This record gives sequence, structure tokens and C-alpha cells, in this order.
Amino acid sequence: MSTDKKTQIKEAIRQLHAGVPPQQVKEKFRTVLEGIDSLEIAKIEDELIREGMKREDMQRLCDVHMAIFKDQIEKQSLNLKPTQPISILMEEHKIMTKMAEDLLAVADKIHNVADFRYIEEDIHQIEHLASNFTDSEKHYQREENVLFPYLEKHGISEPPSVMWMEHDKIRETKKKLLTVLQQAMDPDKEKFKQNLWETANALANLLPSHFFKENNILFPTALSVFTQQEWIDIRKQFDQIGYCCFTPPTLITAPSEAPLQPEIPTPSTLMQFENGNLTEPQLNSLLDTLPVEITFIDENDTVRYFNLPEKIIFVRTKAIIGRKVQNCHPAKSLDTVTKILDSFKSGRKNLAEFWINLSGRMIFIRFFAVRSPEGTYLGTMEVVQDVTDIQKLQGEKRLLDWTD
Repeated sequence: MSTDKKTQIKEAIRQLHAGVPPQQVKEKFRTVLEGIDSLEIAKIEDELIREGMKREDMQRLCDVHMAIFKDQIEKQSLNLKPTQPISILMEEHKIMTKMAEDLLAVADKIHNVADFRYIEEDIHQIEHLASNFTDSEKHYQREENVLFPYLEKHGISEPPSVMWMEHDKIRETKKKLLTVLQQAMDPDKEKFKQNLWETANALANLLPSHFFKENNILFPTALSVFTQQEWIDIRKQFDQIGYCCFTPPTLITAPSEAPLQPEIPTPSTLMQFENGNLTEPQLNSLLDTLPVEITFIDENDTVRYFNLPEKIIFVRTKAIIGRKVQNCHPAKSLDTVTKILDSFKSGRKNLAEFWINLSGRMIFIRFFAVRSPEGTYLGTMEVVQDVTDIQKLQGEKRLLDWTD
């Protein structure tokens, strides 16, 4: 793209942010908008944020941007195999859009009903849809933990960040749906009906808008920059995270293709440590056997390692290796992440602790500053542990209680 064209498109977006009506901007910049593609739009939005535009403003006005780009991006055609990662995501988009439409239809019916005795089946349908929406979390995890890191490796970082912000907004709405469902038995039926309708309406508006942006900007951008080998690796990591209960089995049962370059086993050289020595397989297995999740971020805030214990609490994939840790967290957490890392680097602090309730389990999250014997900051280690059962321990256990 020529510098002049890029400058004009940036000016078009700035005018939108200044409140100029989209149709007026579209008419004024019609010639320069002609022929623009998804990759160019993604790169321009990336540059605008680096130049000072707030990410929150970009996300807030994303729908307005689409109004001027819509004609051009809808001309794109994607010829994909059904089992290609983007095909799977787009098919899930269709299904979730239909789920949101069904939810709104049932919420409309309940909103207009006078006698609650006749809506038991409708409540069951909403519970089923809410369960499917809860399971849709795997869809967003595949995007955030695999697709987004690969885009960042190709210099596309801000559009994924904006999409992650929208993911969190969708999550909040899904969580509200579950809360509203708990009110179904409350005496105040009118309040329940209104809350249900508002939540269903919000979801029915959020999802199509978000999916349109991903289908027409984010996904074509990925298709234009990723290599064949990267797609093979992405599909494998998609398989690792897993799919939604509503993902069509025909899309996910095909075996992943073999890697283009077969892996050559490395010799098991002995690694020397101050307190002993281990082979690489021994060290890998030892770290994966630990009953905690460990992630190491180096002194430059780059993710360098994570283990894979038997029970996984937070999804991690190989795509995050080499990724800046700031990009591994939603925008709302960035201030906390930055504060911890700055305190560790300055030497003011060595430990930060949090604990959360996750699906009825108590999760203990700790961040440790990693330093050399001389005190030089080498990085940060995150340790995540399910301490639910540990909290229940009482008395003593001194005998082995195996039955075989």
C-alpha cells in the first residue's frame, strides 16, 4: 500500500472517531477505499494504536469502521478445506449465532407470557442453550492461545487485542445469563423476564457483530500471512485445547496432517546443575509431574517455558512461546501485570499472590521474581495450583492406605 493511501485511510478512521457520520466518510474516501483488503485494514489499525489511539476507542468504534469497509471486505472469498482451523471457527460462529437467535426467541416468548406455569419447557431450552454457551469457551481459548499469538508473530498485534476485549464482553454477558437463570424461581417474575430478555438481546447483538469482524478482517489476515507449516501446527494445538460440544464432528475427526519437517530426536545429554544432573527427558518429565502449572517469563517479558501437568487449570499452547506476556492477558489485567513486573525488576518485591474460585475449586496463583545468586533479575515464574483438597486436610496421615 502506498504511503499516501495509508495516510488517507488513517485520516478516514480518525474522522470516524471525531464523530463524522460513516456515510459521509465513505463518500469522501470512496476512491481510496476501493480495493482495500483485510490485511491492509489490520495493519493500519495496528499502526493507529501504536501512534496513540486508545485501544478502548478502537474497540468501541469497530462497528463504525466496518460500515465504511463493509463493501470491500465482503468481496473477499475464502476457499478452505472443512477441517482447516479457520473453517472450524467460522462454522462455530454460524452455530453460536443461531444459538443466540434461539435464545432471544425463547426470551421474547417468556417476556410476553402471563402465566409462568406454561413455560417449564422454555426454561429447560434456555438452560440447554446456556450450557452450550458455557462450553463455547473452548472456541475463544483456541483463538486467544493459538491464533492470536501466531498473528502477533507476523506483526499483527492490535486487532487480536481488540477482539480479546470483545471476548471478555461476551464472557460477561454469558455469565450474566447464568445469573439470570438462577432468578427463574424468584417471586419477582417480572424482573426475571426483563433481565432475561435484556441479556438475550445483548448476546444476540454482540455475537453477529463480533463474528463479522473476525470472519472478514482477522481470519482473512491470518490466511494471507500464515505458512502451510504454521497451519499444521495451529490445527494440532486446536486439537490439544479441544472443541465445543456443538462443533460438528466431521470437522474435527480428520487426523492432523504430518509435519512438513519430521522432528529429529535430540540425544539425551546430561545437564549439569549445582545440586545434581539430569537428562533432558528426565527434566521434562519431572517438571510435568509437578502438581502445579509453571510458566517462566524472561527478563524481557517474553514467555520462554511452561510445563504440562496431568491436570490443566489454565490453557496454554506452544504458540505462546516467544510471545510477550502482556499479550497473554486481557486488556483489563495489563495494569496489574505491569505493576508486578516493574516491582520485580526494581527489586522492590519478590512475590505476588492471588486466589480465585473457579468452578467451585480454589485456585492459588503466585508470581515469583527469579534472580541470580548475585540478585540480578532473570525473569518471573508463575505458579498455579488447585488447593481445594489441601484446604480440607485435618489431623495427620502416617500410614499408606493402598488397597492393592
